Amino acid sequence: MKTKILYLITVGFLIVNSSCKAQKKSKKSTEKPNLVIIHTDEHNFRTLSCYQKIMSEDQAFVWGKGNNVDTPNIDKIAMEGAICTSYYASSPVCTPSRASLVTGLHPQVTGAPKNGMHIREDIPTFATILRDQGYATSYVGKWHLAGHEKYTFGIKYKAGFEDNRYMMRGGHAPYFHIKNGKIKGINEKFAAKLPENEVIHLTDYFTDKTLEILERDKNKPFALMLSIPDPHTPDYAKPPYNTMYNDMDVKAPETMAAKYTAIKPSWAKGNEKDKNEGKKFNKTALKQYFGMVKHIDDSVGRILKFLEDNNLVENTIIIFTADHGDMFFEHNRRNKGVPYEASAKIPFVIRYPEKIKAGKVINTAYTNVDFAPTILNMMGVNYSAKFHGLDTSADFLNAKKEITGDRITYFAKNGGWWVSAVSDRYKLVLDKKEKPYLFDLEKDPNELINFYNNSEYKEIASKMQKELFAQMKKFEEPGLKMSKPYILK
Repeated sequence: MKTKILYLITVGFLIVNSSCKAQKKSKKSTEKPNLVIIHTDEHNFRTLSCYQKIMSEDQAFVWGKGNNVDTPNIDKIAMEGAICTSYYASSPVCTPSRASLVTGLHPQVTGAPKNGMHIREDIPTFATILRDQGYATSYVGKWHLAGHEKYTFGIKYKAGFEDNRYMMRGGHAPYFHIKNGKIKGINEKFAAKLPENEVIHLTDYFTDKTLEILERDKNKPFALMLSIPDPHTPDYAKPPYNTMYNDMDVKAPETMAAKYTAIKPSWAKGNEKDKNEGKKFNKTALKQYFGMVKHIDDSVGRILKFLEDNNLVENTIIIFTADHGDMFFEHNRRNKGVPYEASAKIPFVIRYPEKIKAGKVINTAYTNVDFAPTILNMMGVNYSAKFHGLDTSADFLNAKKEITGDRITYFAKNGGWWVSAVSDRYKLVLDKKEKPYLFDLEKDPNELINFYNNSEYKEIASKMQKELFAQMKKFEEPGLKMSKPYILK
């Protein structure tokens, strides 16, 4: 709590100090607000310095004191807008999370509950609704809602994004080889052998295309989503970012210790063939990951500058978020797919100068199922679509500087083998092969202690469990339909 208070004080000072330099309001401030969403892949929220500032030191720097990334451009969005401290993926895997973000529905009804599946074409998205309201809608970057192909474009179903020329099915190679109109994903070794004018990093390519589209559409209402494939594996940052953190003495997270991994739940364990089970702490990969995040932040800076240079700041909502997190050796895990914070919690910062109070901190639990109804209501758009998610726009638009609600929401593994109810403070995980786990994220942010059978937590456990089953029933969670029940003792 102290760190959050200090964050609010710091932001307040910066706002007052910069008020005399404030940009003249856009002439378009009374028109439809624009929307820019910057979305990354497999992004650990701890690597954003706006999150580090509101966390305790041991949580902000799990890889050693001071070892992390400084992200001033993403921080700018948070400081001039709002930061959400308890925002979760509907399912901590690429495809289902992305499907929920655009549809406002839980993955099980989107047609894309697991990686590589195709989103249904008969359900509305926030983009179809904005398109029908006269917005110029565009999508740039990784889509992952149209099959497993890599580095291919020309996706027939646009999901409301009318300009989807640069919507890529999938892939995480660091570079594109572009020659004679053909695009191929390549690694850094192959890129080094080619002429420089034929090679471009994916983050740069998609940011360039974003700026081209913004230039084209800047005089009309626009909604654009940029989905950068980094900082997903293979953990390679382009120069100079690849050497930027070479001198950083990164450490293995505390929860990687053998005494903790020996007692972790079965849903967090993998066998020897599991690529997500940590074998040995990889310092080089983490430093490359930091480099990728820094590259992303600089790219965000390019977009912010465009908005400033074109007098679009005041009437443009800009959001930075991700599809899921990355464990990066916490609990001896890599990547995603588990209910731990580093995997399931995602960054979410938003700026809307005309409506969102600068420096706002929102602690209430949300998932990206809430995104579509929230953003549409924030933009004042009328719609008839039925969403699973809640319209939480009032939390963002009211005059309070800090919002802490007791809402309980849920997210799940594809197929419902484990499900998790979460509030700002507590997290309940139910599984079909493991005993229930209740974490107190305030007392035990490392998620090491199971409070489920602690008599002092009996009422909390009961409340979380009751609400979890109510929501699973309401939204027809697949796990309820299996013959094997959830273990409740």
